[in-house]
Amino acid sequence: MLSRFYNIKNLKGDFTGGLVAGVVALPLALAFGVQSGMGATAGLYGAIAVGIFAALFGGTETQASGPTGPMTVVSATLVAAAIEMSGSLENGLSIILAAFLLGGLFQVIFGFLNIASYVKYFPYPVVSGFMSGVGLIIVILQLFPFAGLDSAKSTVKVIQQFPRLFTEGNLNALLLGAATIVIYFIFPKITKAIPSALVALIAATLIAYFLKLDVPLIGEIPSGLPSFQLGGILEIDSSAYSTILEYGVVFAVLGSIDSLLTSVIADNMTKTKHNSNRELIGQGIGNMLAAAIGGIPGAGATKGTVVNINAGGKTRLSGIFHGLFLLAVLLGLGQLAAHIPLCVLAGLLIPIGFKIVDFKGLKHLIKVPRADAVVLVLVLLITTFGSLIQAVGIGVALACLLFMKKSGDISEQGLEVGAVADIDGDKPWQDETEFYENYKDKVIIKHLYGALFFGFTSYFKDQIKELPDQVKAVILRMDRVPYMDQSGLYALEDIIFDLNQEGIEVLLVGLKEQPKDMLEAVDIIPDLVPEDDVFEHIEDAFVYLKEKLKKK
Repeated sequence: MLSRFYNIKNLKGDFTGGLVAGVVALPLALAFGVQSGMGATAGLYGAIAVGIFAALFGGTETQASGPTGPMTVVSATLVAAAIEMSGSLENGLSIILAAFLLGGLFQVIFGFLNIASYVKYFPYPVVSGFMSGVGLIIVILQLFPFAGLDSAKSTVKVIQQFPRLFTEGNLNALLLGAATIVIYFIFPKITKAIPSALVALIAATLIAYFLKLDVPLIGEIPSGLPSFQLGGILEIDSSAYSTILEYGVVFAVLGSIDSLLTSVIADNMTKTKHNSNRELIGQGIGNMLAAAIGGIPGAGATKGTVVNINAGGKTRLSGIFHGLFLLAVLLGLGQLAAHIPLCVLAGLLIPIGFKIVDFKGLKHLIKVPRADAVVLVLVLLITTFGSLIQAVGIGVALACLLFMKKSGDISEQGLEVGAVADIDGDKPWQDETEFYENYKDKVIIKHLYGALFFGFTSYFKDQIKELPDQVKAVILRMDRVPYMDQSGLYALEDIIFDLNQEGIEVLLVGLKEQPKDMLEAVDIIPDLVPEDDVFEHIEDAFVYLKEKLKKK
């Protein structure tokens, strides 16, 4: 009977994958809980609830979920706002948990309404600017804990108080935090069998404990099962409703994007296809239950998911094991976690913050279209020093307006712009018929129409993934692509890279001036596509491929 629902052969891999993912998640759950302003316990509660129930009800078999950097930054912003409104964390807890709960509920609704299909339309500069801003927030807010000091709750106030680092900094905390970072980066060079974050956490904590260093600690973590925390929601003052609604929407949108991006990574590693709408429902249920026990919300965690898959996880049971491991830690090791120094958690979060920053997008700022660069920088600055909610709203609105303007400019020049760019690999053009009949099993010709922009990139990637195994080359005909934005550029880069990894040669034909300049500016030509694989006319590409395929 069990075999009808679960293949017992997967049990060992699922258990190992879940265990390793849980070990990776433990120090991060504690660190994110502290960063949120609700304490390490809230991070652990959130990791347990989201880890177990997002895996149980979600749509990605190997997803490991829990608190993530972006979700924690929004949580910290909400906590600061609630404290300002109510006077203390205890008084504002109902507002905070109501927003967490509403965010999870919105995710469930998103899943039932098929909102997942629209998440892909977020333009790259907006996502890049937002994620980079989130990474910088994590780094900036950890500077004071890294030096053994209490931190202000906003990046602006941290920068205003920056001189305190030099006048009041705790030297022991600085050295311990630095040791944590060194271990975090050096230990993987020794072995990757044990997560470096866990090794850094344990080693630095033991140093502080045995040397009796005078540094701030996490403090007592309650052991035992968490209790129901939503009793005060019905007593919330109506003046807080707009704040709860505002943050609920942000948690839902950001958690959905965060989770679905990780789902795509899991698909690429396992060669499977996740169910986007079911994933949002699972994440929403997990976040609602996390709110019910006083935990911070989470999303699909990229690092945990990757190590889960690499360690043998194959089904949703691996994600459940990951959550159960954290529950066992809560029940048995809560007293030990009280001795962890806050500077050690800061030493773990600072490298994670830098990893979230999109250095690739920042590096290409002067090479991508000016409109994309402006949107990216604007979203980054508003995210880092202003409102996360306004950053996303302004970024999406600007990206849409700028694209509409660019489409209008292209139309005025008399060039073709489709309502939606498309790929048509089934109907050869007249000048392709003879070659198509002779080589259709080995060469795929894809036709691109209109501007390659952010509304099209996900569809583009999905189409390319369907290529047969015997294909040796792909010709991308770009005669009718007059314009390419940053999203289209990176989508093309990802596709070409993936095809090259599969041993498939990519030829570009008929490049217009703007797309070609973009591809050369970021070195896709010649690093990924040699100049010998770029042709002005399709006939030249056919001659080249005929000679190459003869040799094989």
